[in-house]
Amino acid sequence: MHGPVSPGWLLVALCVATGAYCLLRMRSTVEEQRRAAGGEALMGFGMAAMAVPAAVLTPPRWAWLVYTVVFGSAALRALWAARTGPHHLHHLMGASAMAYMAAVMAAAPGHHHGSGGSGVPLLTTTLLLYFTGYVLLSGARLVSVPVPAVGGGFRTGSLGWGDRPELARACRLSMGMATVAMLITL
Repeated sequence: MHGPVSPGWLLVALCVATGAYCLLRMRSTVEEQRRAAGGEALMGFGMAAMAVPAAVLTPPRWAWLVYTVVFGSAALRALWAARTGPHHLHHLMGASAMAYMAAVMAAAPGHHHGSGGSGVPLLTTTLLLYFTGYVLLSGARLVSVPVPAVGGGFRTGSLGWGDRPELARACRLSMGMATVAMLITL
């Protein structure tokens, strides 16, 4: 779902790093944070797999269908979770966007990455606008996250890796940027 090989590998690296950090976040003592981190880890690793440059690997049609089913299931799970609060709606949008991109790739003739002109233009544009807005908003929010400090500006030791809000927001921001990059080349 991208053009040149170098940016493709950078996208893969970003998504793998994000997925790995989300796995660390699953060690949180707060159940809701663990659950959200699990879904975000799935998204990060799934995005990494989908972003592998076509020059290296062109997945067969059945692989895109598997991605569609996996992300479609994640979207249904997020839809079910959204009944408990609106904070699950972004997970619904992310999983739906991934399922949509995988379905487009499965339906594309020749199943090539970044062929352009694929998909439903209105839906692609709507998703692109949503994720662009999300990236801009989360970037602004990330800048304003208060960081507790002790003495010479060092961070307190009371928060574990899974409970640091600025890292969780940075993780979501990077996945939003990766989604924008993937949607642009769809």
